[in-house]
Amino acid sequence: MVTVLLFGPARDAARGASCVEVDASDVAGVTDALVDRFGEAFAAVLASSRIWVDDEPVTGDAPLDAGAVVSVLPPVSGG
Repeated sequence: MVTVLLFGPARDAARGASCVEVDASDVAGVTDALVDRFGEAFAAVLASSRIWVDDEPVTGDAPLDAGAVVSVLPPVSGG
């Protein structure tokens, strides 16, 4: 089981959830589970988001240890 932290538009697309738990062995498994759970609006946010695991940027095929913390970081804008 891994903990997934959701920020900004990712949290909005996840119906306001800021933290969820997912049973997955790699980042692709996490993103697939999140899209299954929250739908196409979440998939659209994921398309432009960065994924970090335990405070390090990763790619979709990165393996996960049990207890890892996965962060979904959508693009930031502002001024």
